[in-house]
Amino acid sequence: MAHSGESAGVGGTAGAGRPEGKVAGLLLAAGGGRRLGGRPKALLDHRGRPLVEHAARVLRDAGCGPVHLVLGAAAETVRARAELTGYGVSVNPDWAQGMGSSLRVGLTALADSGADAVVVSLVDQPGIGAAAVSRVVAACTGRDALVAAAYGGERGHPVGFGAARWADVAASATGDRGARDYLRQHAGALTLVECGDVAEAYDIDTPEDLRRLQ
Repeated sequence: MAHSGESAGVGGTAGAGRPEGKVAGLLLAAGGGRRLGGRPKALLDHRGRPLVEHAARVLRDAGCGPVHLVLGAAAETVRARAELTGYGVSVNPDWAQGMGSSLRVGLTALADSGADAVVVSLVDQPGIGAAAVSRVVAACTGRDALVAAAYGGERGHPVGFGAARWADVAASATGDRGARDYLRQHAGALTLVECGDVAEAYDIDTPEDLRRLQ
């Protein structure tokens, strides 16, 4: 298996030569898995490794750099079990308040990264691989970019925000809604990138969903 350090060359190649500037990756992996009986999603087993490893590597392989992770539930256990070398990591002490707080933590951590945009993904969507994420990365062409993957024309993840939008995105991120309110309010500026031909946008939310893991 390729750990994060081994995939760095793949990510660097994919993102090379972008005149618009670099696109950071932000993985939200703080959830406690309430509907999974309190099993943190970052620690779910997928192909013999914690799910957070796979999700982080997808961002890097898609050309994102730097890649930053936001942990929350069982953060110290995640650090101990998962190979996260080469990634930035923040721990959200308020993870139980919902995804919005983790998005704010992540955007704050990347504020001085020099990235012109960020692509935000969720740890519990293993059906979305580097092929889909790289399309969103490619569409993040400036500091005012607003991009989302689409599946059959319906908006989904990952989403991309130009750096000029980060402050407003963070200000609107409350509860478990993440950036949904911001995206709805700015729908006229949103570029949808169809990814339904290369990815499946299911979530691992319930015990029945665990069958999708390998």
